This record gives sequence, structure tokens and C-alpha cells, in this order.
Amino acid sequence: MLRYAADVRTLAFVAFYYLLILAAIFTPLWWPHVPWWLTLLHVIITCFFSFFCAVITHNTVHCPVFKSRTLNRLFQIVLTPCYGHPVSMYVPGHNLSHHKYTQTPKDRMRTDKARFRWNLLNQLFFSFIVGPAIFKDNLEFARVMRKRNPRWFRQLLYETGFYLFFLVSTLGAFIWVSGFASGIWRWLIFVVLPHQYAAWGIMGINYVQHDGTDPDHPYNHSRNFTGKIVNWFTFNNGYHAVHHHYPGLHWSLAPEVHAREYAPHIDPRLDQKSLLVYLFKQFIYPGKRTRYDGTPVVLGPPREDEPWIPRFDAGEIQVEEKDLGAGA
Repeated sequence: MLRYAADVRTLAFVAFYYLLILAAIFTPLWWPHVPWWLTLLHVIITCFFSFFCAVITHNTVHCPVFKSRTLNRLFQIVLTPCYGHPVSMYVPGHNLSHHKYTQTPKDRMRTDKARFRWNLLNQLFFSFIVGPAIFKDNLEFARVMRKRNPRWFRQLLYETGFYLFFLVSTLGAFIWVSGFASGIWRWLIFVVLPHQYAAWGIMGINYVQHDGTDPDHPYNHSRNFTGKIVNWFTFNNGYHAVHHHYPGLHWSLAPEVHAREYAPHIDPRLDQKSLLVYLFKQFIYPGKRTRYDGTPVVLGPPREDEPWIPRFDAGEIQVEEKDLGAGA
């Protein structure tokens, strides 16, 4: 049923997220006095796996997991509560805005929107800076697609409906097991907080991957992280340059294609071995906002967002089905 055998890991990560939620709900029944540090560890792991599921969402809207379109639609519905947002809503801001118009005024996630002098603040608040414009575009895109592609719009409704069911049912389960006040508190830290972390992380990583790169260069437009551990957990999404060149390439093939087609040409400073070392240098010490060649990032005047959503009634080019995920 899988298009690539490597997606067994994808399914395992999604299943593990649901197990984490079930464990969070029912732990008080068999272990009523859980140490605070174990609860904290459980929350941290859930946050990370929610983020990993956001990465899976990214992969899924580019390259479907199953051979069957029906199974892909069902998978997007099941995946939605893991990330905390309808999977189909990842399409407008990422596939159609960021990928097609990288670092231009039509890219809602362009990094020059972040303008704090202290670079750490640019990273910490990037999702809050770009989020409102993405949300506005998502609503407008859904409105357009309701008439232009009802099948995609119905998929969005199914995902949204299942997500609301997940929120209500888990809240009820937490309250039933832990009591009213404790249940609400546990629901907030085990469900709501990881979802917010996932959204913050999946948008914020865009700043790390693109700030200080050259969007007009055929190879130096993205920053890569080649460490084996980070790529195992993030499904090779450290190989970002090749992903921009081949958005539909399955994640399991990214290291091979990067080594063959990008590594010989890209500036070696854009192939970072360690994500953690890069984050420390860029945001802690010395913490300066620099280009990949070490020179300071020089920002021009702020640029206004430009519209990118196709006006189908005006005869503009239609959105290709491959860019819409399984809902197309």
C-alpha cells in the first residue's frame, strides 16, 4: 500500500503520537502520583513528536504516502490532530506561496519580515510575524477553492471536523480521568501546548533554512543540515536545497540526490553538519545575523506582501493538482 517502504517510519511516528496522548490521559489511573519530572519529560517528548508530525504533514502534501488516493485522504485526516492544523491548510502558505515565490513579496514566509536587531528574537518570534498573513491567505484560498475545487474543500472540512472531534474527545477524556480542573490543565499541556510548539517550529525552521542565503542562485538558495540524527527524526528535511528543486521527491531519496546534484556545486558553508551548533552560533554566541559567507545581513526597506492567490475568474493559471495534496 505504501509508495515507499521508508514510510513505515512515518506511520510509526504518527502511531507513537497517539500512544503518547493515550498515556497522558490514562496514566493517573495506574500511576496516580507521577513525579513532576516524568510529566515534564512526557510533555517535552509529545511536543517533539507533534513537531515531527508537522514535518510529516510537509512531506505528505508534497509526496503522498500511499498508492491509493482514498488512503491518502484518510491519512491526512488522521494526521491532522498530530500536527494540530488541517493538513490541507499547509498547502497555500507552503506549496503555493513559499515554494513558488521564495523570498519574494509573494512569499508569506520570507525572512526579511523579521527585523529585530537581536537575532535570537527573529527566530523566537518568526512564526508570530508571518503567521497572520498566512492565516489570512489560508482563509481566502479556502474560499476560492470552495467553488473552484469542491473536492479539495470537502477534504479540508473532513480534516477540520476530525480535529475538532479530537479536541473535544480528548478534553472529555482528560476531565473524566483526572477531574475537571486537573483534566483541563493536563489537556492544555499535553494537547494544546505541543500543537502550538509544532506550528512555531515548522514555521520557524524556515528562518533557519533561508535567512542569509541567495534566493537567486541556482544552488545557494537554502541552508542544509546533514547530521544523521536530526535527519532521521525529521525525515531528511535537513536537505532543504534539493527539496526546493524537486518538491515532489520522496524524503528517503534526498541525501542521495543532494550528494549527486548539489554537494559538488553549493557553497560548503551552506552544508552545516550540526543543527544545534549552527543554532548556538547564530542565535547565542556570537549571535549575529550573517549571510552564509559570514558578511552581515543587510535588510532593505520593508516590503509589502503581494497577492499570489490565483483569480480563476480572470483566466489565471490553475493550481496543479500535485501541489494540493491528497484532497485534489
